[in-house]
Amino acid sequence: MARMTTEDVHEYINGVCFKTGPPGKVGAETEWLVTDAADPTVTVTIDRLAALLEGTGPPPAGSLITFEPGGQIELSSPALPGPARAHEALSADLEYIGKTLAQDGLCLVESALDPVRTPRRQLRLPRYGAMERFFAGRRSHGGHTMMCSTASLQVCLDTGADPADLRARWELAHRLGPVLVAAFANSAIWRGRPTGWKSTRWAIWAGIDADRTAPVAGSGAPSDPATAWIEYVLAADVMAVPEIPGGEGTWLPDPGITFAEWIAGHGPRPVTLADLELHLSTLFPPVRPRGWWELRMIDALPLRWWPVPVAVAAALFDDPRARAVAEEATERLCGGRLPEPGLWLRAARDGMSDPDVAACARRCLDTAVEALPRMGAASLALLVDDYADRHTRRGLSPADTRPSVPEPHTAHAGAADRHSRHGGGAR
Repeated sequence: MARMTTEDVHEYINGVCFKTGPPGKVGAETEWLVTDAADPTVTVTIDRLAALLEGTGPPPAGSLITFEPGGQIELSSPALPGPARAHEALSADLEYIGKTLAQDGLCLVESALDPVRTPRRQLRLPRYGAMERFFAGRRSHGGHTMMCSTASLQVCLDTGADPADLRARWELAHRLGPVLVAAFANSAIWRGRPTGWKSTRWAIWAGIDADRTAPVAGSGAPSDPATAWIEYVLAADVMAVPEIPGGEGTWLPDPGITFAEWIAGHGPRPVTLADLELHLSTLFPPVRPRGWWELRMIDALPLRWWPVPVAVAAALFDDPRARAVAEEATERLCGGRLPEPGLWLRAARDGMSDPDVAACARRCLDTAVEALPRMGAASLALLVDDYADRHTRRGLSPADTRPSVPEPHTAHAGAADRHSRHGGGAR
């Protein structure tokens, strides 16, 4: 296998991570903690989940089912034209999965952080063993919790039509990020008690390793997106080195080098393309470029509300009038620059009680409600408007309205989405 150079990294990232094309496709990845209704304190094993789900066949709309290390179910939709199509497909697949789980007395936890159970890693793949040892070696206690007890909702959007559009959408994604953290915060309870954070999930992720979880577009003046990502990739520590490229053989966790140092010859063997792809998959910034924007900052939500951030993000990026409003509102929030680290943390800690963030969130959701009918998603506009009435316009997020210890919810998307019948990887 050919040994990679820094120039190869530049070529790969520019050609793969930042490819452009006509925008408009929307995808979503929903992660769900699962409990047994008979005893919400026990661990639901992956073996039990896999046996149930494999026995019913694949989801009807083509979503991919995978598992996270702690047994969380991840359902990833296909990339489809517009938010209405993405919502319809993922809703159908969630309903299908929900019915299957309910037959065995299982429920989806409507929180982004397990409120009562102790983290327990179930997946024994070399990747996750190496990841666990990497965080443990750095005394990052949050790494184990991140892997096994958190759940997010990831929205996937096209990068842009051309380089100028790509850069503008990249900057909007970062300025909008803290607003999405606050507006959809849903993880205020951990170990059975309030944490003082509206999005404890975000606080856990932010604390495990800043070199791989901090925003790529740091505070201050914007830089070229591809250059910023390349610098981020090269500066991050290598999490693990498989004995054989592609993940075969034993794994060496935390070799104590950055990716740039490995390329320079300081690793146990030469770097290959498979090693670069593995390294990229171990970096978790809130906006991750993968040939599309992967928005990773949103907490998993109650079943009724999961379509709302998908619809809002799609409207703010892909409807020209809504995008202009969002750009103006988020630039004002960030003082014309990219968001400071403190703004992200304020959003996670204070949620919608931060008046500046709350004002920006109201503006963004209101303009999304206006835009969605223009995008063929009128039913989603009604759902977003309902969410805004119950939360955003009142200065609240789900973290403010959920019970002290969230009750599990029957895993049935039909119950979650009576308002509208037409909407709808690896760590």
